[in-house]
Amino acid sequence: MSGEALLKAVRAGHTVEAAGLLDGMTDGERRSCLPGLKELRKELRAAPWNAASRVAHPALHAAGAACHTGAAGAATWIAAADMRWSQASPGVLLHVLGDRETDWLADLTHRLAARPATSRIPFALLSGLVGLSGCEVPTTDAYVQGWFEHIGASWHSGGTVAQRLRQEPHLPRMIAALFESLDVTGRIAWLFGDGPGSWYNALAELAEEGTLDRKVLVDACVARLLRGGAPADQRLFLRLLSCLAPTRDEERERSADWTALACEAVPPVAWHAQSVLASLALDGELTPRQLAEMSSGVLFRTEKKLVRAQLILLGKVLKRDPSTADVLLPAVAQAFGHEDTEVQERALKLVERHVSALDDSGDTRDRLDGCAAELSPGLRIRARRSLGIEALDSDSAAHEEVLPPVPERARLAAAPDSAAELAEEVSALLASDGGVAAFERTLDGLVRHAHRDRAALVEALGPVVARCWWKDLDPRHSTTSVRFREAPHGLEVVLAALFEQVGMDTLHAAVQQGTTNGNCRHSALSRAVDARLWEVAYRLRAEPMPFLLATPTWATGSLEPDELVARLTEYRRLDARPGAADFAQSLLRVRRDDRATAEPAAARARALGSPEGYRLAQWLTADAPVLPVSRRRTAGVRILLELGELEEIQGSFPPEFRQLGRPFTVFKDRRYCRHWDVAERQHWQAVVPGRRELVAARLLRDISMVAVDDSRADAAILPLLAEADGTAGEALHLCLAYGLGARHPEDRLAAVDALLILAARGQLDAGLLGADVGELVRRGAVKPSRLAESIRTAAATGAYATVWSVLRDLLPALLADLSADGASGSSVRGLGELLTVAADCAERSGARGDLTHLAGAAGRRGSSKVAVQARRLRTALTQEAAA
Repeated sequence: MSGEALLKAVRAGHTVEAAGLLDGMTDGERRSCLPGLKELRKELRAAPWNAASRVAHPALHAAGAACHTGAAGAATWIAAADMRWSQASPGVLLHVLGDRETDWLADLTHRLAARPATSRIPFALLSGLVGLSGCEVPTTDAYVQGWFEHIGASWHSGGTVAQRLRQEPHLPRMIAALFESLDVTGRIAWLFGDGPGSWYNALAELAEEGTLDRKVLVDACVARLLRGGAPADQRLFLRLLSCLAPTRDEERERSADWTALACEAVPPVAWHAQSVLASLALDGELTPRQLAEMSSGVLFRTEKKLVRAQLILLGKVLKRDPSTADVLLPAVAQAFGHEDTEVQERALKLVERHVSALDDSGDTRDRLDGCAAELSPGLRIRARRSLGIEALDSDSAAHEEVLPPVPERARLAAAPDSAAELAEEVSALLASDGGVAAFERTLDGLVRHAHRDRAALVEALGPVVARCWWKDLDPRHSTTSVRFREAPHGLEVVLAALFEQVGMDTLHAAVQQGTTNGNCRHSALSRAVDARLWEVAYRLRAEPMPFLLATPTWATGSLEPDELVARLTEYRRLDARPGAADFAQSLLRVRRDDRATAEPAAARARALGSPEGYRLAQWLTADAPVLPVSRRRTAGVRILLELGELEEIQGSFPPEFRQLGRPFTVFKDRRYCRHWDVAERQHWQAVVPGRRELVAARLLRDISMVAVDDSRADAAILPLLAEADGTAGEALHLCLAYGLGARHPEDRLAAVDALLILAARGQLDAGLLGADVGELVRRGAVKPSRLAESIRTAAATGAYATVWSVLRDLLPALLADLSADGASGSSVRGLGELLTVAADCAERSGARGDLTHLAGAAGRRGSSKVAVQARRLRTALTQEAAA
C-alpha cells in the first residue's frame, strides 16, 4: 500500500507528502517502487511541455533519488537531463537522502561533483551532501565553479567578499583548485569584477593577513601564467598577481619565469614580464647574459611594441655599461631578422652606436656579420660598412627573381571502361563538384555506357543515386519537372533521365525552348552549359549518342582539331546524328591558333561530306578569334566592363549559344540571379576556352564583391582564369585588382596565386594592373591595408621584381593624393605599408629610377611611417648611401 500511496502522491505533485511516505520505507520497499516511478518518467517524457501531468516532476525527482539504493543509480537519476529544469529543491533531496550511510553519501557526492558543469547540479545540494557525509570536499570543475558562484551570489547575506571568504572552512583548497582547473576560470571571470571590493583585492587582503599563504598564491599565479591558456584566463591571473604586488626579492627569485613569459606569453603578460625584467636590469640585478637570453626571445616576437621596448632597454643598459657590448650586441642583432624594416633599422642604429665598444678579437663582429644577412639589402650594406667589413654593392645584394613554375596543360584521361568504375566517379562528382576534367570525362562516360549497355549502367549506378532527391519521386509529379526546368543541377538531370525519373515532355521542352530562367550577367555562360546537359539527357532516352564530340582534349577545355575530326569520322561511320548543342560546344572549344594543325584538319573535315564536316572546315579556316570591343563603366565605387558584339557566335549557332556573342552591358541584366554557387563557375571557362576575357567580364561584378561588399569565396576562380588560355586583358586584370583587395585571406591568396601564375606565363601587364589598383584605391573600392597584405604575401614568395613592377605604376597616384590631402584622405590610409613593401622590393630586386611624387613624400618632416619608408624607397632607387 505504501508503494501505491507514493506513486499517487508523486503523480499529484505532492512533494512534501511523498517525502513523508519515503521516511518510513525500508530499502526493499523503496526498490519495489522504482518500476512504477520509471514508467511515470517515461510517460512524462512523451507529454507536451504544457501538460498538467508535468506537475509531478519535482516529486518524481525526489522519489526516484530516494528509491535508488545504489549511489551510481541515484546520481544518474538526480543528474538526468529530462528533469533538469523541474528538479526537487536541494533541501528536499537532502531530507530524503539524509538517512543513508556516510560512505554511501560520500560516494554519491563525488559522483555528482564529477558531472560536467553543464549538468547544473545545484551547489547547495553538493555542499549539503559534503556536510552530511563528512567527506573531503571535491575539487572538480563543477564543484569549484559552484563554490565561486555561491560566494559571489552571497551579496544578499551582507559583508564584503573578503568577509565571506574568511567564513569558508575550505577556502585554501578551493583557491588552489581554481589555479589547477583549465575550464573554470573563463566561466567565473565575470565574478571577479573591479574596485576595492573585488575578488582580486579580497584575495590580496587575505594573503596579507595570513589567512591565505602569500607565497603559494604568487607561485600559483606565475605557474598558471607559464601554463598559458585563453587570453581572458591569463588576464585574470595577471590582475591577481598585480594585486598581490610581489616584492623585489620575490621578482628577482623568479627571473627565469619572467624571461619565459616575456618570450612566450600572450602580449599583456609578456609586457608585464618585460617591465619586471627591465626594472631588474636597470637596477643591476640582472646579469648581461640573462638580459641577452631574454632579448633573444623577445626580439623574435611579432608585437612591435614589445620589440621596440626591448631595444630601448638594451640601449639604456649599453649606454650605462659599454663593457656589455660583446654580450648584448649579438642579442640586439636578433632583431635583424624581424619582418618590420623599421625594427631592423632601430636595431642596426643601436649596433652602430656601440660597435666601437667591442673587443679586438673579432668573434663578435663575425657573429654580427652573420646576423646582418637577415637585414634588407639596403640595411645589409650599411651594416657591413659599420662593422668595417668590405661592403657589397647594391646590385650584388639583389635577389634573383623567383616565380612559380608555369602550369602544364593536363590531358584528359579516357572515360572509364567499366560501369562500376564510372559509378565511382559519378559518386565522387555528386559529393564534391569536381573540376572540368573530372566532369567532362564522366559525362562522356555516361553517354558511352548508355549507348553500349544501358541496363548494366543503371544497375551500377543504383546505389550511387539512392539518396538523390528525385530518386523515389513520381516522375509525373510537377515538383520534379519544375525543379529540373529551373536548372539541370549538373549531372543530376542526366542521371534522372537515365533512371526515367524526369518526363520526356520536360526533356523535350528544355531542348526546344532552353532554360526558363531570366537573364543575368552569367546567363550566357550557364545557358550554354545547361543546353548541352539537357541535350544529353534527352538523347539518352530518345536517340543515344555513341560518345560526345565536345569532350575537351585538355583540362583547360580546349579541343584539338585532329581529335574532333576523328570523332566526326566515327559518327559518319556509325551513321549517328550529332547533337546540336554538343557540336556547337565542340566548335567553341576547338583550337584555331595553330594554322599548321588547323588547315590539314579542315581539309579532312571537308572530305567527310557531312554538314558538320563542312561547318568545322569553315570554322577552322576562318580568322583567329578576336576579343569584342570593351568599354569601362562605373557603378558606385566599382569599375566594370561592357563588351561589344561577336558576330561569329551568332546565326550559325543554336539559340542558347548566341548570347555569348551578343553585347554585354552592366546595367540591363536582371537583379535576380540563381548562380550563387561558386563551384559551377569553374565550368564556364571551358565554354569558351581561349577567350577568358568573355568569362572575366561577366564575373567582374561578383569578384568586385570580395573587396567592396566583403563577400567570401568569389575570388576563388582567379587562379583558374590565370591558368586558362587566351589574352589577359582589361577584364582579367580588373578582377585581379579587386581580388588583391579582398576582405578575406583566402580570397587574397587566390588573387596572389593568379598574379604569380600570370607573371610566370609572361602574361601579366604590371602597368595595367598597377594603374587599375591605384584607381580602385582612390575610388574607395579597395582598402590599402588589405592590398598591402596581398602585395607583401606575393613579394614574400621571392617575386620582388614582379611586385615592384606593379607598385611602380600604383604608387604615383596615391603619392599624388598624399600631396593634395596632406596627412589625411581615404586613398592614402595604409600608404605607409605599401611603401614598406615597395622599398623592400626595390632593394631586393635592384630597381632604379625615379618615381613621380616620391620626393615630396620623402621630404615630409617627422618620423611617420610614410615619411620614413618614402625616404628608404628613394634611397634604394637612387643608390644613395644610407644615412
